[in-house]
Amino acid sequence: MSERRRISRVTTRTGDKGTTSLATGRRLGKHEQHMRAIGAVDELNSHIGLLEALVEHQHQQSLREIQQSLFDMGAVFAMEGDYPAPDLEPLEALTNSINADLPALTEFVLPRGGQAASQAHVCRAVCRRAEIEVWARINEMDEPPAAYQGAVRYLNRLSDLFFVLARLLSQGEEQQWQGPTKA
Repeated sequence: MSERRRISRVTTRTGDKGTTSLATGRRLGKHEQHMRAIGAVDELNSHIGLLEALVEHQHQQSLREIQQSLFDMGAVFAMEGDYPAPDLEPLEALTNSINADLPALTEFVLPRGGQAASQAHVCRAVCRRAEIEVWARINEMDEPPAAYQGAVRYLNRLSDLFFVLARLLSQGEEQQWQGPTKA
């Protein structure tokens, strides 16, 4: 049985004129909102790769699974909605599990707390921007595919996970915002 080659050439020169091709075959300008959404998800995935290198083994597998889910999300957009959005349930379960062991918050958390915690905050912020880019794409469509709605919900839950993971990784170095002085 021969192995299927998905990418045989990296440099194709087909994008040299400012367009790129979706998996559906449709060509789009690289500046278009659809591509901005795909690019933001790709950037997030790269940041998760760095976070995975910084965390202990117990969190690495979850982050690897999330990276796979973000590639699925890329397929949602590359196939223009003709691909299922990632499943929310494992993400919500992991977020709830981590959050259950964290102390209650009384104020906003400053994005810091060591290298791994800080990278989790970067992932959270990039995830929120990716969500904004996907919403911008959804809002310019008359009838967005249902998979786009599933993708944006996944990003919303994923930013929650990065928030609680950053809190966990701060290992007691968490700093809360001081807030305005009350009179």
